[in-house]
Amino acid sequence: MTTRTEQATPPSTEPGTVGEDVWETVGRLARRFDAHDNAGGLDQAQQWTLQVLKIAEETGEASQAVIGARGTNPRKGDSHTWQDVHAEVADVIITGMVALARMRPDDAEQYLQRQLAAKAVKFLPAPAADRPSPTETA
Repeated sequence: MTTRTEQATPPSTEPGTVGEDVWETVGRLARRFDAHDNAGGLDQAQQWTLQVLKIAEETGEASQAVIGARGTNPRKGDSHTWQDVHAEVADVIITGMVALARMRPDDAEQYLQRQLAAKAVKFLPAPAADRPSPTETA
């Protein structure tokens, strides 16, 4: 296990590597896809629609990988591994982050942090220090 002051791998300047911030890479991907779609004459609503459909496509690929890892399709058998599932789930997450960056180029990271915090409050118990002990509630 590494600490904050040490890194397992030295930083790199290559896109998408350890040295580049995740959101920096996501932003560069978003700008690349925006430029491509702009050159194709797509308006913003069309671009956003297609990007959300891309999330659905990637989700389908993750689902297909689970079916293959479980071997539940008799015609295909064990066509995938759980490593394939992991890769497909990562593709879903990356595609979602790119979609958010395309729709909210100025604050995608902060928006996601706020959304995550809201979900955490809703679904996670309060830290032990914030919860009353059983004797305090009796």
